[in-house]
Amino acid sequence: MRYEVTEHIAKTPRHATHYLSCGGDDAPLIVFVHGWPELSISWRHQLRCFAELGFRAVAPDMRGYGKSTVHPTTADYAVEHIVADMLDLLGSLGRDAAFWVGHDWGASIVWGLAQHHSERVIGVASLCVPYHPEGFAIGNLLPLIDRSVYPVDEYPVGQWDYHLYYEESFDAARAAFDADARATVKALFRKGTPAGRGKPARSAMVRRNGGWFGPAGRAPDVPRDADLLTEKDLDAYAGALAANGFFGPDAWYMNAAANTAYARRAPGGGRLTMPVLFFHGLYDYVCETVDSRLAEPMRASCADLTELVLPTGHWMAQERPELVNAGLARWLGQRFPSHWHPLVEPRARSTLAAE
Repeated sequence: MRYEVTEHIAKTPRHATHYLSCGGDDAPLIVFVHGWPELSISWRHQLRCFAELGFRAVAPDMRGYGKSTVHPTTADYAVEHIVADMLDLLGSLGRDAAFWVGHDWGASIVWGLAQHHSERVIGVASLCVPYHPEGFAIGNLLPLIDRSVYPVDEYPVGQWDYHLYYEESFDAARAAFDADARATVKALFRKGTPAGRGKPARSAMVRRNGGWFGPAGRAPDVPRDADLLTEKDLDAYAGALAANGFFGPDAWYMNAAANTAYARRAPGGGRLTMPVLFFHGLYDYVCETVDSRLAEPMRASCADLTELVLPTGHWMAQERPELVNAGLARWLGQRFPSHWHPLVEPRARSTLAAE
């Protein structure tokens, strides 16, 4: 059966979440949670694939993005509030639990769900951002920095320097992205390359350079990376970010203390007992998990962890969707045979995974 992607809104008095949905209403639910600065369409290569594999696949615009509510203060973007958005979405879909997949800041949300609401999580998968039981905040990341790449005297906070730039210069950071949303999207969404391996990421020099784009205060107008985005995709991202601005997306970076406090309230010391899948991006040099110690807390805190290394950069679900889809489908089939009843024969799954 060929499923179409449809649009919906889940509203409560506290928040409205716009989301895309694909698949049978009664099929097992899988929710894809995007990161910064993205949209529900970041999962465009996953929605129909997993619908046709036998799931109901849902991808929301997260708080501050797209057609979902843009809240007015930076404190509104703490992980605890956004986890509550996802619980509201789950309730609106008439489900008690789901499979959750997160990327970038979306990973922090699905980790928060797994920590605090394990009964709502059948299994959890993350792209690029590993689980940190004390919260993915700069104070918890410093001991894990690869000092062979980031000597402490030159890069005291390693690749996480940009987190401090948001905290110290929030308005300037936001203004640089807002100056030309289309150019910003083209500058940020680039495929991975082996050339950067073992070298400091640009994110380690943001404060030193006076911002993400230096003195220019705006993104350069570079060609679109056609391996990640079509012109239609670029129009969608740029249009939504220009309409809402970067206040909401950037505000996610402004809640380190609140997010750490929330993580530390998790039951059981934050240990995860459900099956967990983690995708390492070999060419993701900010969330560098292959050569550094960044993934160690995850390994110590997950009872059932599967790890896959993909030859991609940070935007892996869009750069190499066939590898992400195949890896996720294989894990679901192996770890959850009683939950998943595929609608297609196994030989067809590799073809669908590339869509």
